[in-house]
Amino acid sequence: MFSAMVTRARARAVAAVALALTTAAAVWWLGAPALPGMGDPHPVQGGAAAAPAGSLALPSSMQGTDTGFFARRQATGADRTIDPLLVDGLRDTLETLLLEAGNANDPAALKQRLATLIGSHFPAALATRALALAERYVDYRVALGQLRAPQDLTDPRAVRDALEARHKARLQFFDGAEYDALFAREAELDRYTLARLEIARNIQLTPEQRAQALQAADSELSQEHRTGRSAATEHMAAAAQTAAFNTQNADPYTRHAARSAQYGEAAAHAMAQLDRDEQHWQQRLDQYSQARAQQGEGAALQQLRLQLFSAEEQQRVEAALALRTLQPPAATPGAR
Repeated sequence: MFSAMVTRARARAVAAVALALTTAAAVWWLGAPALPGMGDPHPVQGGAAAAPAGSLALPSSMQGTDTGFFARRQATGADRTIDPLLVDGLRDTLETLLLEAGNANDPAALKQRLATLIGSHFPAALATRALALAERYVDYRVALGQLRAPQDLTDPRAVRDALEARHKARLQFFDGAEYDALFAREAELDRYTLARLEIARNIQLTPEQRAQALQAADSELSQEHRTGRSAATEHMAAAAQTAAFNTQNADPYTRHAARSAQYGEAAAHAMAQLDRDEQHWQQRLDQYSQARAQQGEGAALQQLRLQLFSAEEQQRVEAALALRTLQPPAATPGAR
């Protein structure tokens, strides 16, 4: 079981981080940065009134709307199959479109580029609707860039305010069915993360009450996310061991000896391959980051990005670079 988990660790790395409380809040917010070529996000004043720390209820404006898909699926036992446009993976497709469109000076120019690409990602019968949705997604991303990320990712009130501000921005551009298709799964994890954060910060809870509250929060996750969280927990334990190895500059022999004793020979070999993959990933991030710093955004940087990263990797490059600013420099896996 563990060796199978290890071989999927890279694919689940983002999910694992997304369930790691404060880091989860960072990934959630940084996962949709301002559109390239349209300036950096900047703060806006205001924000929704926050509930008291320790309260598990979301603001009233966030209740109901973003739970529709899961409620319907659990009630009917059926997945979302009625509308061929609003399918799982729709948001990934839109993000891929934006990536292919590249830099643009303004939203209108970006929308023109999307019109030339839409046919390669959607069938002809859906192209008109898909383009209209993609154009509104551009507007949403621009609006998202105007919001202020939480300054303290461990403050439940700040995270709650930011969640509601983002929720309201989404409602400006998407109807209920579109909202579900694009954001329902993520919204469930947002609620779960906020609940765990508020429980952790509630000093009035006894250890027994805290354990019960955490168990109750876990029980509200869908089976899909409970399974993902279990895998993420396993991955995070292995990742913690690897981080310790990196801090100690442990050599490959030391790593293999410890891992094979704890997880078995097959898992140890798989984890060694992950070390090599991670080293290669970090080297490519270094190359891309250095090129961006030297030459700025442009066609050359976009071409380098396409050369360095696969289509799947490109979806998490920005989040990975953003996380670097939140974490101390790590040793290279296996370095001496």
